[in-house]
Amino acid sequence: MKWENFTQLESYKKLNSLETPVDVNKVMAGDEGTKRVKEYQVPMSNGMLYSYAAKQVDDNVLALLQELADEAELTAKYEALYNGEVINTGEKRMVLHQLTRGQLGNDVVADGVNKREFYVKQQNRVAEFANKVHAGEIVNEAGEKFTTVVQIGIGGSDLGPRALYLSLENWAKVNNTLKMKAQFISNVDPDDASGVLSNIDVAHSIFVLVSKSGTTLETLTNESFVKNAIKEAGLNPAKHMIAVTSETSPLAGSDDYLDSFYMDDYIGGRFSSCSCVGGAILSLAFGPDIFARILNGAAAEDALAKNSDIKKNPALLDALIGVYERNFLGYGLTAILPYSQALSRFPAHLQQLDMESNGKSVNRFGED
Repeated sequence: MKWENFTQLESYKKLNSLETPVDVNKVMAGDEGTKRVKEYQVPMSNGMLYSYAAKQVDDNVLALLQELADEAELTAKYEALYNGEVINTGEKRMVLHQLTRGQLGNDVVADGVNKREFYVKQQNRVAEFANKVHAGEIVNEAGEKFTTVVQIGIGGSDLGPRALYLSLENWAKVNNTLKMKAQFISNVDPDDASGVLSNIDVAHSIFVLVSKSGTTLETLTNESFVKNAIKEAGLNPAKHMIAVTSETSPLAGSDDYLDSFYMDDYIGGRFSSCSCVGGAILSLAFGPDIFARILNGAAAEDALAKNSDIKKNPALLDALIGVYERNFLGYGLTAILPYSQALSRFPAHLQQLDMESNGKSVNRFGED
C-alpha cells in the first residue's frame, strides 16, 4: 500500500486532461434527464438514496474517478484504518470512531485494551445511567425527576450532538420518545450560558460537561459559570453534573460529578457523536434505544464504505465527486443546503468535519 500525492497518479493526469465539463442543464433536460435521475443514484442504508444526477459528471468522468480510487488504493486504506493502523500520522494515532458503532474488521487492541469492548462498555454505562434518570432512580436533591439535560462543550463536543438532537426533536415528540428537553452551551461569551439558564429550571436539570482532556479552557469557563448559577439556586453542583472525558483527565472519577463516562484519544472531536460525547445527551434526551438506532444506521453506512465499486459506495463516490469539483473544475466552495428545518445545524457540523479533515496545508509527510 503506497501513500503518494494524488497529482502523481496516472488517473489524475487523465482527469486533468478532460476539456469540456458536463453541461448539467443539458443532461438534465427532457427524457434523457429523467433517465439520468433514475440511473445516477446509489442506495444507502435504511432505504435512503444518494443522488448525483445534478453533479457535473458523466460515465467517462465516473470511470476515471473509479481509476483514481483504485490507483490510490482508497478502500485498502479504509480497511487499514478500521483494522487499527496508525492513519493519523500527525499525532501518531489510530483513528477508531467507527468502532463506537460496530466492528468492520479485526479486533483493535491498544494499551492492552480491546477498543470495541471499551466503547461498548461506556455506552452500556451511559444507557444504565439514562434509564435510571428516566425511571426516577437518580433524582435531584428534592427527590424529583430531572426534566432537562444541558451539554457544555465546544467544537465537536457541541456541533454533532446538537445537530443530531435538533434533527430528531420534533420526531421524538410525535413518537413519544422525547424523555428530556436538551439545551447546549458552547460559546464562551456568557450571553450563551445566560440565555440557556434563563430558559430552564436549574433544579430539574442535568449538565453534561464534555472535555476529552479535562482542560478545555472555554468549556471549563462555562462550567464555572453554570456551577455558580446552580449554587445561587441553593443547589449542589455535584448533584447536577456528569462528565464525558478521558480516563486520564482531571475530571475522571471526580466527586464533583454524579458520574464520569469515557472516551479516548483515538476518537477525534469532530467524529465523536457516536461516542459518549453524543451518547450521554442523546440517551438522556431520547432514550438509549434511540441512540442505539443512530449507531446502527451509522454502522450500516460504514459497511457500505468497504465496497471498492464507487457506484455501490455512496460515501466514497460523494468524496471523489468533491475531489473532482475542487481540483479539476476549480470550485473552491461547497454549499450544504438542508431542505428540512430539522437539519438546520447539519451544515455547521459538516463544515467542521470537512474543513478539519481536508483543510490541510501539507501532505501526510509534512510537505507543502
